[in-house]
Amino acid sequence: MSSTRMPANGRVGESAGAAVARPRHVEHSWALARDQVRMELNGFKILRSRSQVRLDLGEILPKEPRNIRSEDFRHHCQIGMMKLLLFQYSALAMFTGLVETIGTVAKLEKQDDSSLGGGGTSLTIAESAEILDDAHLGDSISINGTCLTVTSFTPAEFKVGVSPETLRRTNLGDLVKGSKVNLERAVSATTRMGGHFVQGHVDTIATILSVKPDGNALVFRLQPREKDVLRYVVEKGYVTLDGASLTITGVDDKEEWWEVMLIVYTQERVVLAGKKAGDAVNVEVDMVGKYVEKSVHGYFDGLEKEEGKGSGGILETMIGRILAKMKDAPQ
Repeated sequence: MSSTRMPANGRVGESAGAAVARPRHVEHSWALARDQVRMELNGFKILRSRSQVRLDLGEILPKEPRNIRSEDFRHHCQIGMMKLLLFQYSALAMFTGLVETIGTVAKLEKQDDSSLGGGGTSLTIAESAEILDDAHLGDSISINGTCLTVTSFTPAEFKVGVSPETLRRTNLGDLVKGSKVNLERAVSATTRMGGHFVQGHVDTIATILSVKPDGNALVFRLQPREKDVLRYVVEKGYVTLDGASLTITGVDDKEEWWEVMLIVYTQERVVLAGKKAGDAVNVEVDMVGKYVEKSVHGYFDGLEKEEGKGSGGILETMIGRILAKMKDAPQ
């Protein structure tokens, strides 16, 4: 009586080191996945020319998955599509809210008429060599949470142009020579998402109401200039302050403030730790809340059209449907 010999790799019917045969549908699905990714990349060929986006098809899916088991195929595709998703975010100059280094303002020119200043305000940031080793003209860098474009750079400093709208919406206009700023490069396909998705589009400025110690931590209480952003601020949610992703520890909608806490490690790595009551902070709320709000509005707008009622009738409609289900439910 013959017995089945268990190979070294632990799988019956597979010899150690041999290529694993895959069903024909796996080969076909792999080709389709590669075609889909290739089309996505071609769609972004213009954005790929921007230096912060460096990704090709080989980095997403291998050319020939010779030794892949059929049950691993889905996992490989998921990894590939996640890389593609990060590629798309990179193309749109996304950030994580994890500050890479703190730079120093070397120059703030209100009227820079040079070819690189564009006839407007320009900002030169020194002590930033740590994030310039792979820099290119046109790169996006977050300065205190504001996404700005590099117009020139040296190994140790870089220049960006600042639009009038940016000066109105952020605290960058308050900077002076010697001011410290948080810096972060745009994400790449290999960036670890340790913070949250940050756009670098400042929603409002908040004023620090108080700074209080709590053990070796610091608790900052802030009040936004535009109070409507408070609807996106929830306890234990995310908020970006001067480009740093922080967890909200307390919210008071009536008093119109929220709090964050900085541990010692964070205090040493972000500019917020050096600020005091009365100082201004750039704020970007979590964009997920904005998408949820828009989706909910769209749902209720659809109900209004469906029922032919105004907004005052939506609640009645929902209650009516719930009561009808309760009535029809078996007793």
